[in-house]
Amino acid sequence: MKKPWHAFYPKTIPVEMEIPLCSIYHFLERAAQDFPHHPAIIEADLAFTYTELKHAVDRFAGALHRRGCKKGDRLGIMLYNCKEYIIAYFAVQRIGGIVVQLNPMFQQRELLIMLDDSEPSWLICDSSQIEKLESTGYHNKLTIVTTDHNSNGYAYFYQWIEEQNDTLPPLQINSKEDIAVLQYTGGTTGTPKGVMITHYNTVATTYHTSITDEGTLQRPGERFLGVFPLFHGAGLMVMMASIFHAGVYIPIMHFRIHDALPIIRKYRPSHLSASPTVFVALVNHPDFREDDLRSLKICRSGAAPIPLEVLRAFEQKSGVRISEAYGLTESNAVIVRVFGKGVRKTGSVGIPVPNADVKIVDIETGLEEMPPGATGEIVLKSPQIMKGYWKKLEETAQTIRDGWLYTGDTGMLDEDGFLYVVGRKKEMIIAGGYNIYPNEIDDVLYMHPAVAEACTFGVPDAYRGETVKAAIVVKKDHSLTEEDIVEWCKERLAKYKVPRLIEFREQLPKSAVGKILRRTLVEENRTH
Repeated sequence: MKKPWHAFYPKTIPVEMEIPLCSIYHFLERAAQDFPHHPAIIEADLAFTYTELKHAVDRFAGALHRRGCKKGDRLGIMLYNCKEYIIAYFAVQRIGGIVVQLNPMFQQRELLIMLDDSEPSWLICDSSQIEKLESTGYHNKLTIVTTDHNSNGYAYFYQWIEEQNDTLPPLQINSKEDIAVLQYTGGTTGTPKGVMITHYNTVATTYHTSITDEGTLQRPGERFLGVFPLFHGAGLMVMMASIFHAGVYIPIMHFRIHDALPIIRKYRPSHLSASPTVFVALVNHPDFREDDLRSLKICRSGAAPIPLEVLRAFEQKSGVRISEAYGLTESNAVIVRVFGKGVRKTGSVGIPVPNADVKIVDIETGLEEMPPGATGEIVLKSPQIMKGYWKKLEETAQTIRDGWLYTGDTGMLDEDGFLYVVGRKKEMIIAGGYNIYPNEIDDVLYMHPAVAEACTFGVPDAYRGETVKAAIVVKKDHSLTEEDIVEWCKERLAKYKVPRLIEFREQLPKSAVGKILRRTLVEENRTH
């Protein structure tokens, strides 16, 4: 069925395209077969060819298989961007297992929720995570494999690869049904939900991304700068795009502008996908040179809106268009995007990719489709949409209705079908590209014996997009300082979730029924 936005598709992009029913592992196998001696990963100036990568993947898969890992088993990966992550990821896909994405910045409380929910049998991490895992008690419930020599008595990643594990089970993947990844997202109650991403979801995203790049990227030889974390859905899809194009993936463990610029200058990336904070850091760096990013062919901004002045400054210096995008964890990253060429409308996140549909429905019932220009809830349909939430049938039924993903975000479509996002999902904060659910931080604050009431919210920040602020009412006869709150949160939350601004108040704004009005606090801080 023709949609208004199809009129803005370049001739090279089909309205519908066939998505192959293959496994994720197929992309690595194809790249290794077609370009065995081409570099797949460059890390710390060391190149790792596709033959070497596939060999390591198959050996690690063999080691897992010999130890009883089978189709459907869960394996947690808790690593920053590195080649070991990629080896472990594809090894699990080769067996038909499920990768459980675990953020290395998570603290004990956050980890316990996800480990209890996903029940992995294996976990890959570096030795710096061992103390944290031991404090959860989970080190006795699963097999821990460390990626560095300081294994503290645990299994060593490369020792498994060096074993003679050549026997592998047949590759039997039902692309549409078999789960490849559990990608955790927060909820309105702060309880994370495991988003079930199938092989088909990932293959669809990979093909949609490639076709909407309009042949800009060649195969092989493109260089992908791995800025988005691999434990984030967007980071995983950048890595998949690199493998799909038989490109070179250059992992950035932590984006720090002083460290990143020399890497950019040395390897001249042709693909950069990052949060707005990265673009802010680049355009504002005093040593940023006009030709630093002239090698770029594709440039994407996601995870948060990019300020217009930053977009213009970056495009002027780099000579490449920033393609903004819209998607959710539940949609396996991008479903709506600004194409590399053609019409771009200020303030719009673009139009749906092939095979995808978007509509705006009334917020109350979700049944009435709104006319162009009217605001309502954004709902999406695409082969990329998740299978559902892990072990949460009720939440799945609420979120996916008749094949449509109800995003909880508000937006509007213009008469041409361009999407404008008006409000974000369930008061979520986006700081430095990370999704932060305020209720989760509230829960931690309420654990403090001196906190009577607390409410966390996002306030505008020129660099991070938003920063986390907490408004707190202290219990009678108790005292608290900002330092007390920060230390309390640091022990229980990932660093990026810890409030950077703290305000002590006599009372918090409430509704007639006594509900704390987070939105009122947000508005108060915008008018100051």
